[in-house]
Amino acid sequence: MTVQSDAGGERPRASEDGWYARSPEEVLAALGVDPEVGLSAARAAELVAVHGPNALPEEKRTPAWLRFLRQYRSYMQLVLVAAAVVSLLIREWSTAILLFVLTLLNAVVGLRQEGKAESAMNALKSMMKATARVRRDGRESEIPAERLVVGDIVLIAAGDQVPADGRIIEANALQIDESALTGESVPAAKNSGTLPAGLPGPGDQTDMAFMNTPVTHGSGVLVVTATGAGTELGRISGMLSATEREEPPLTKELNTLTLWITGAAGLTMIMMFALGRERGEAWDVLFVSAVSLAIAAIPEALPTVTQAILSVGSLSLARRNAIVKELPSVETLAFTSAINSDKTGTLTMNQMTVVEVVSPTDRYTVSGTGYGLEGKIHHAAGSSVGIEDAILPYVVACDAKLVDGQVVGDPTEGALLVLAHKAGLDIDATRDGLPRLATLPFDPGYKLMATFNSAVDATGRQVVRCFVKGAAPAVMARASTALAAGRTIPWDAELLRHAEARTERMGGEGRRVMAAATRDLAPDGFDPDGDLLAYVTELRMTSLVGMVDPPRAESRAAVADAQAANIRVRMVTGDDVTTGAAIARQLGIPGEAVLGAEFAAMTEDEQLARIDGIGVVGRVAPEHKVLLANTLKKQGDVVAMTGDGVNDAPAIKAADIGIAMGSGTDVAKSAGRMILSDDNFATIVFAVEQGRKIYDNLTKYIRFVLLLLVTFVLTFLGATVFNIAAGEPFTPPQVLWIHFVVNASFGFALGFDQESPGLMRRRPRPRGESVLTRPVLVTVGLGGLAITVVLLGLIKLGVAHFDSVETGQSIAFTAFALCLIVAAFECRSETDSVLRTSTFDSKQMNWVALAQFVLAVLVTQLDGFRRILGTTEINALQFGWALLAAVALLVLWELGKFLARRSGVTGNGDGDKHPADGISGQDASVAVRPAAGRPERGQGVGTGPRAVRERAANAPDDQASGT
Repeated sequence: MTVQSDAGGERPRASEDGWYARSPEEVLAALGVDPEVGLSAARAAELVAVHGPNALPEEKRTPAWLRFLRQYRSYMQLVLVAAAVVSLLIREWSTAILLFVLTLLNAVVGLRQEGKAESAMNALKSMMKATARVRRDGRESEIPAERLVVGDIVLIAAGDQVPADGRIIEANALQIDESALTGESVPAAKNSGTLPAGLPGPGDQTDMAFMNTPVTHGSGVLVVTATGAGTELGRISGMLSATEREEPPLTKELNTLTLWITGAAGLTMIMMFALGRERGEAWDVLFVSAVSLAIAAIPEALPTVTQAILSVGSLSLARRNAIVKELPSVETLAFTSAINSDKTGTLTMNQMTVVEVVSPTDRYTVSGTGYGLEGKIHHAAGSSVGIEDAILPYVVACDAKLVDGQVVGDPTEGALLVLAHKAGLDIDATRDGLPRLATLPFDPGYKLMATFNSAVDATGRQVVRCFVKGAAPAVMARASTALAAGRTIPWDAELLRHAEARTERMGGEGRRVMAAATRDLAPDGFDPDGDLLAYVTELRMTSLVGMVDPPRAESRAAVADAQAANIRVRMVTGDDVTTGAAIARQLGIPGEAVLGAEFAAMTEDEQLARIDGIGVVGRVAPEHKVLLANTLKKQGDVVAMTGDGVNDAPAIKAADIGIAMGSGTDVAKSAGRMILSDDNFATIVFAVEQGRKIYDNLTKYIRFVLLLLVTFVLTFLGATVFNIAAGEPFTPPQVLWIHFVVNASFGFALGFDQESPGLMRRRPRPRGESVLTRPVLVTVGLGGLAITVVLLGLIKLGVAHFDSVETGQSIAFTAFALCLIVAAFECRSETDSVLRTSTFDSKQMNWVALAQFVLAVLVTQLDGFRRILGTTEINALQFGWALLAAVALLVLWELGKFLARRSGVTGNGDGDKHPADGISGQDASVAVRPAAGRPERGQGVGTGPRAVRERAANAPDDQASGT
C-alpha cells in the first residue's frame, strides 16, 4: 500500500508494506541502495522534490478575525444580535448598546478559550525538529531530518531521536523508547532479524524503528522506509486531522433551549400582531410591544452567568491538579459514564518494583513501592543464610545508577538497585570490588545480559566471574547448578520444575520475571574480545525475581468511587493482557481482558454486544483506542479517555472528554480538553464529582431561567389577549432589570450552590437526554402560569382600585421580583421541600435573597429607581398584595412537590430518576480470554470468576528488561 504525499508523490509506509517481514537484503534491494555508500546527493534531492520534505502536513491557521466571527454562530448570539438591531430601529438606544456589549463579551470569552487550546497537529509537527546522521555518496554527514528521503541510510545511537521510520539493518544492543507510540513502559529491544508476515502492530515490530522515538541504549543502522505523512507518526497525524470534536452536551442544550424560546416568542409575536391589528392598534405601538416581548423572552444573562459558573469551576479543578482547557469540558465531566484509562503512570506508578525474590531454597517478599528506598525484605520461607549472594548478579550486571533516590538509566535495572539497597548492599563498593572486564549486551535473540568481572573465589584464587541476568526461561536453559544456602547443588529436573512453576505463577500475577546466575572462569582461558556468549553456559542459578509496576495507593479507592457513581472504568494498555488483567484485579476493575486486534476484528454488532463485558484491552494501537471510544459513544456513553503518548492523541481527541497526563507529550496535551498535572486517576474521579456538582447547579439555574421566560411569554401573551396594559405589561427597562439584576444574581447564587445530597450515587445522564424533562416542563409550565395569572391580576387590580395602570404595573413588577425569590429556592430541588433548615445552608443564596427583597422595596420607593424603571410609588397595602402573591406561589409549589413525592417521582435532591444499580456490586474479577472464540452464553461482567490463561504469543519476548 502507498500513501499520497502532500507534494504529489507516493510513499511506501513501513508497517503496511510489510518491511518488517523482509530481510535487510531484500529491503535494500527493493529500495536500490548500497548500505555502505547510501544515496547520492543528487538522487536525494530528486526524491525531496518529488515527495516533499520529511515533515507532517501544515495545518492552516484560521485568521483571528474569522475565529472571532465564528463566536457568533451560536443561536443565542444570533438572537441577541437580532434583538439589538431591532432595539436600534425603535430607538431603544440603551437596550441596543447593552445587548451588543453582551455579544462582544461572550465572543471574547469564547475566543480566549479557543486560543488556549493549541492545535495537536501543530504540537505533533513541533516534535519533529531534529537532525539525522546519514551516509550519502559514501560519506557520513549530519543533515536536517526534514531532508531525509526513502532509501537513506541513517546511523542512530543512544541519545538520538529516530528521524524517520526505517528497517533496522544493523543493531548493537539497540533499545528504543517507544512508549509514546505503543504505551509500553519498558524500552523495546531492537534487532535486524526478520519477522513473519501478519501485520503486527508497531509494538511488535522489533526490526523496525519509528520516527521521533528516542534511542536509550546501544546503536544501529537503518534504511529509511517512510517519511513525513507515511510514517507511524504521520498516520497518527492523519487520524488527528480526521477526528472531529463534538459539541459539549451543555452547548447542545443551550442551542436547543434557544430554539424553543425563539419559537415560542415568535409565535407569541404573531398572535400579538394579529390581535392588535384586529383591534386597530398602530403598527409602531405593536412593534414596540413585540420588541419588549423579544427582550423579555431572550435570556440575555444566561451565556454570561454560564461562563462565569464554568470559569469558577475550572479554577476549583485547577487547584486540585485538573487543568481544564475549554470551559464546556467542565460540564461534560458531569455526563461521563465511561472512563478508558491508560494503565502505566495513571493507574500505576510507572516505577517498576521488585516484590518477590525466590532462590532454589528460599522465598522473600519485599515491601515498599516505586523507587523510594523505604521498605524491607521479609524472609517468608526456607533456611537462608542471607539474600546478598542471590541478588548480587542484578547489581553487577547492571548499567543503571541511583542518584538521590532517582534512577538514571533503565527503569527495570533501577528497581533491582532499589532491591539491593533494601537488602543492605553497598552498591558502589560492590561494583568497585568487582572490576568489569567485558560486557555482553542484552539482545532479544538470547534475552540476557552478562558482565565479566575480576573476582576471588572461596579458595582465594583469582577468577573471571560471569554475572548474568535476563529472561527467566533463557537463563534457566543455560544453568547446570544452583546456589542453595551457600552451597552449590545440581540443577536437576525437580529444581527446574519448581522454578518453572514459580515463574508461571508470578507471570500469571502480572509480574515481570527475571533470573540471575553466575559462573567462574579461569583467567587464562578468557578472551574479552572473543565470543562472549559462548562463555554463558553451565551457569549457577542464584534467584528469580518478580517485579511489577504497582498500582497507585489511591487508584483502587478511586476506581471504587467511580463505580459507586455508576461510571464504568476500563483499562486500555500497550502491555500484554495478562499483565493488564492482573493489575485490573488488584484495582477492582471488572470484565474480561481482550487484545485490541481481537476487538477490532469483531463486527460492529459484536463490539456493541460485548463491550459491557470488557474490562481490559491490551496491546492496543491508536486506532483500537479510537474504535473503543466510538463504540461506547454509539451505545450512549459519554466517554473520558486518558493518555500521555502520541498514540493516545487521536482517542483523546475523539473522546467526549480527553484527559492528558501532565508528564505526557505535548501532542497528547494539545489534543486533550483537560490535563492532569499529577497524572493521578483519583484526580479524574474528583473532576467528575466537581463536574456533576457544576452541571447540577447549572440545571437548577436553567430551571429558574425557564420559569422566568415562560412567565414573560405568557404574561405578554395574556396582556395582548385580554387587552391589559395595552399589551405591554412591563417596559424594556423593567424587563432588563429582571434579567440582569434579579435573574443574574440568583444565577450566580445557584451556580455556586452546595452539592446536592447523593449526587455521586446517581447515574450519569444518558447521551442526548435533555434537561427539558417532563417533570421540569410541568413545573415551569404550571409555575409560570401561576405567576402570570397573579401578575395580570395585580395589573387589573391597579386599574380597578387605584385608577392607574402604572400603579398596577409597579405592584406586579414588585410581585414578580418577590415570586422569583421563592422560585430560586424552590428550583434548588425538583421535589425536596424548602420548609426545612437545610434550605438556608447556602450563604450566597441567603444574601442574594435578602438583597433582592430590599431592592423589591426600593424600586418603587426611591426616585432614582422610579426614573430609570418607569415605576410609581406604592404604599404598604399595595406592597402587601405583592407579598401575598409570593406566599401563594410558595404554597402552590410546595403542594405540587408534595404530590410529586407521593407519586414516587424523584428529583435531584434525593437521588435521581435513574436507578443507582450501577456496577459497584459486580464481581471485580478480570478474565483473560484467548485470542479467538466468543464468551459463553450468560457470561459477562459480574457473572463469577473465570480461569486466567496466559497468552504466551502476546507476552513480551523477555519478561525482563532489555538490558
